[in-house]
Amino acid sequence: MAEKSERLLNLYIMLLAQTRFVAKHDIRRTHYGDYSDNTRGDEAFEKAFERDKEDLRELGVVIEVESLDHYFDDEQGYRISPDTSSLPEIRFEADEAAVLGIAARAWEQHTLARATTEAMRKLAAQGVEVDTSRLELVPPSLRAEEPAFDACWDATQKRRAVAFDYRRPGQEIARRHLQPWGVVRSSGRWYVVGFDVDRGAERVFRLSRVQGMVTPLGKSAAYDVPPGTDVKAIAARLVHTTPDIEATVLCRQRTGVALRRSATMVEEDVAGPDDLSAWDRLTVTGQFQDVANAVLSMGSNAVVAGPEALRTDVLTRLTEVAR
Repeated sequence: MAEKSERLLNLYIMLLAQTRFVAKHDIRRTHYGDYSDNTRGDEAFEKAFERDKEDLRELGVVIEVESLDHYFDDEQGYRISPDTSSLPEIRFEADEAAVLGIAARAWEQHTLARATTEAMRKLAAQGVEVDTSRLELVPPSLRAEEPAFDACWDATQKRRAVAFDYRRPGQEIARRHLQPWGVVRSSGRWYVVGFDVDRGAERVFRLSRVQGMVTPLGKSAAYDVPPGTDVKAIAARLVHTTPDIEATVLCRQRTGVALRRSATMVEEDVAGPDDLSAWDRLTVTGQFQDVANAVLSMGSNAVVAGPEALRTDVLTRLTEVAR
């Protein structure tokens, strides 16, 4: 049977994307196919469906119920109205909007996108009418290139131990056993933080160094995360980081809010690479790749003036994109 979280997501998407009320037998056929069509299966489906509806309602989802027949009330239909699922208008200051934009772009991992795509495929296969524009309420939100990300993230949600092969620079591959507490991004890289069973202590593992598949071990909810655990603080303490660099960046005025917030000095109205707008000179301190990524995200609104290594890195990456 599909994992409950995936089934809840699929059920949510199905009911949200409808322009009409959906009969229970259509919901069962689409998302509860593992329950056999017999008396025992009917009872199991009814219990599972009721639990799933309650779980969605506890999350604040309003499920509307209406009779599918105006003369008889023996068959109920279900749907989720976008009006009850959307939020009222919220206004943010410019700097707040910039931070939210960065966070939104960070969460574009294909896990949720894959689940959404699978749900849409199932609905289309059943001939269900779908209004895809309504799915803008639940966009996919996290991206990570490391193959180990999905398995480690899933394990943290289920509190399930994992095993994997791990290679440190200059060392042989070693088998590690971990009770993961969380997945965190630090210094531009993804790490899994948890309790290393082999060493009996908290440890941090860089996901790009995981070799092969991550293997789940035992049952879910097999351990508890220590109260007050701050995985980001642990990663910052245990991860070896390179020294910060100081960079000089030319930035168009009225752009680069995030970069300006991290600047230690700003010189206004300086000469820039073009005359299309006024320019400022920013002195920025941070990790090499973090500064490079920030500049690249601004496109033609930012130019690296120094150091030369950073300028070369940005130009190389832009050249590759142009190709």
